Amino acid sequence: MAETEAYRADPSLKGKLRRRVVRLMQRRPARANLPRAMVSFTFDDAPASAADLGARILAEHGARGTFYVSAALASGQGPMGRYASACELVALSQAGHELGCHTYSHVDCGQAEAAMVLAETERNADALAAWGAPAPRTFAYPYGDVALAAKRALGGRFALLRALHPGLVESGADLNQAPSIGVEGLGAEARALRWLDLAAARKAWLILNTHDVADRPSQWGCTPKALAGLVEAALAKGVEIVTVAEGTERLS
Repeated sequence: MAETEAYRADPSLKGKLRRRVVRLMQRRPARANLPRAMVSFTFDDAPASAADLGARILAEHGARGTFYVSAALASGQGPMGRYASACELVALSQAGHELGCHTYSHVDCGQAEAAMVLAETERNADALAAWGAPAPRTFAYPYGDVALAAKRALGGRFALLRALHPGLVESGADLNQAPSIGVEGLGAEARALRWLDLAAARKAWLILNTHDVADRPSQWGCTPKALAGLVEAALAKGVEIVTVAEGTERLS
């Protein structure tokens, strides 16, 4: 199934309140005493442009990224262009990039029943295994949303579950709903650079998220120039670039 239309998590006041309340519950606090700051570059839904150009920009700087895959989208078309194929995604994994887990058909964990979320997650992991990819170690909530029952069901099944609310991963951060900063829209690079400065000063872990990488990206993506600028800024500041799976290992 290809996702061809844009979708947003519940924008109602009820939806916004639920997201805030869930962040306070079913927490798994991180314990962090990092010797240096870290940053992770993550690409949700794995558009082909991210799998190609995004991965190449990272590799040219000796870095690797994390691609959160919904297997049902592979090779399909969506609002960010074509999604990477199974072969392209396996090649990423073989090159040292991390393939993380979304739900199989990109269902919203804030709207779906917990049983469906679990079934979708397991089906996605099975699909990655069938492609020959390693078992996913980290997860990202599609649209950044999750209901309490789904968070409870998924909590502890992965080393980290990433959301979309802003913040840094440091002591006390919730590994069942970890914060991240979007590299998308106007001012994306400048905003991410401010968070990178903060992470460097606090020896914390910054997780960045985007989608496509193109000269004319979608509203959820970024330009190659912005991505390269952030990678180069991280290296100049002495911030270690890690995949999300590697970051969780550093925490432990």
